[in-house]
Amino acid sequence: MSQIGLFISFEGIDGAGKSTHIDALARAFAAQGRAVTTTREPGGTSLAEKLRTLILGDAMDAMTEALLVFAARRDHLQQVIEPALTRGEVVLCDRFTDATFAYQGGGRGFDWDMLLYLEQLVQRTKGLEGDFVHQPDLTLWFDLAPDIAAQRLAGARVPDKFEAEPVTFFQRVHEGYQRRLTEAMGRFARINADQSREAVWRDVLATLRQKGWLA
Repeated sequence: MSQIGLFISFEGIDGAGKSTHIDALARAFAAQGRAVTTTREPGGTSLAEKLRTLILGDAMDAMTEALLVFAARRDHLQQVIEPALTRGEVVLCDRFTDATFAYQGGGRGFDWDMLLYLEQLVQRTKGLEGDFVHQPDLTLWFDLAPDIAAQRLAGARVPDKFEAEPVTFFQRVHEGYQRRLTEAMGRFARINADQSREAVWRDVLATLRQKGWLA
């Protein structure tokens, strides 16, 4: 019997520890014989990575940012995510649409309804039962207070234009994530990222096991 593809997104501000647990979860699925695709947004394809460079480095208004992010997402969905899911793979994505609502909607204050419209437009695809808006099967939100995240990142690397924003920006980003969670409670799992790495990993594993996706 062919396996059903799984799409899991990892959300949270930089410093929350997403990347560490994406790699660990990829190994856990591979150990159970699953094919795994790990990817990221913005990015994941040659075109989307070029757009990522612009988004993270160039000054632009919030609408331009949002349009570029969704353009990159469209290519990412068509070229990477949907084909992998069709093959029955597990797709682990470092950020997806919730990040756009958090950063452009919350952080930049861009119109939430416009983001909802772009989400419907860009992520609509055809399935066996008709058209639907593609969303992750599960979103792990690594929830960490912005001031703690800033302490973790201090001196770690040269910041991009988002990482260089003040803590007040990330407080608005956090509020954006919280609003997104309340709009899609069934899809989100909130992970307390203000714990040891081992404790966070135990929470991630518990969430996946509760879903029946990991032994």
